[in-house]
Amino acid sequence: MMLKKLRNLDAYPKINEDFYKRTLSGGLITLVSSLIMLLLFLSELRLYLHTVTESKLSVDTSRGETLKINFDITFPALQCSMLSVDAMDISGSEHLDVRHDIIKKRIDSHGNVIEARQDGIGSQKIEKPLQRHGGRLEHNETYCGSCYGAEAADEDCCNTCEEVRDAYRKKGWGLSNPDLIDQCKREGFLQRIKEEEGEGCNIYGFLEVNKVAGNFHFAPGKSFQQSNVHVHDLLVFQKESFNISHRINRLSFGEYFPGVVNPLDGAKWAQSTPSGAYQYFIKVVPSVYTDISGHVIQSNQFSVTEHFKGAEAGHFKSLPGVFFFYDLSPIKVTFFEQHVPFLHFLTNICAIVGGIFTVSGILDSFIYHGQKAIKKKMEIGKYS
Repeated sequence: MMLKKLRNLDAYPKINEDFYKRTLSGGLITLVSSLIMLLLFLSELRLYLHTVTESKLSVDTSRGETLKINFDITFPALQCSMLSVDAMDISGSEHLDVRHDIIKKRIDSHGNVIEARQDGIGSQKIEKPLQRHGGRLEHNETYCGSCYGAEAADEDCCNTCEEVRDAYRKKGWGLSNPDLIDQCKREGFLQRIKEEEGEGCNIYGFLEVNKVAGNFHFAPGKSFQQSNVHVHDLLVFQKESFNISHRINRLSFGEYFPGVVNPLDGAKWAQSTPSGAYQYFIKVVPSVYTDISGHVIQSNQFSVTEHFKGAEAGHFKSLPGVFFFYDLSPIKVTFFEQHVPFLHFLTNICAIVGGIFTVSGILDSFIYHGQKAIKKKMEIGKYS
């Protein structure tokens, strides 16, 4: 009795097999619809197994963080002995002639890397270098070179050309003639510059700066402050112009994350005037990327505009070099990976199967009844 009541609830009454009729068109439609369902199922399965990336905007409230700037830039006509890197920001922080975490490669006119040599190797060494007290180095005497008036204290010594230049920079002085400096003459400073004439330089590495607006630049000469103005000691190179043509192999702010586009990667610029400054104005957008496993990458994206500021030969109205001025957006972009929900996947599969079965059934019925109508008309015409 209970089974009979349950049987009466069947919403899918069965048709006796005697009333079935299989047709060739029905078989073809079934085959085609099955292939379509298989392709759509595989497409939905691929979409379900792969992650999708969503994004949202929010106000950046982070404080006290640092900004990592990664760079790889080639100067085909500016030798490594001239090139220096400086970074400064609106908070007053300055990093002049940065050397740590930065590598320079000398390259020839064809872009091939020349074997690098250590600083201080140049012309023949003088056996008795000049001491701070004015005499020459004697046997068993400790060497203490003069800083030529730039000493910060009486006990300061400048034993290399770089130390003399650093002492001059801290005083805000420019070094006009290195041949008058015993250390520079002994190390062959000018001779080394002349030997590198016609070479280029590939410089790469990274800078850690405060997360505030600022700039970093690549320019010839050591930088120093003179009357609160940032200047470089260009006279030391005895050149009237500097070719700052360059190619940016890579420039990014922070770590790489999937989908990030750095618009300056591969950018080139060739100088046509005697000298000048090439400027990039960059808007940095803080970005956070969270992958499907929950790993968070703190990084940045940026947009850029460019400007060239020329200068007459021999008159450096602006410091020759390549400048990157950056500012930070107050808006942060958050990206996060996620899978398509399983219920969404299941709903799509059901919709695909139901839709194709419905369309196939209608099409098969239309063809079948059409064929019957044509056959009936042919029979009527045959007997009339």
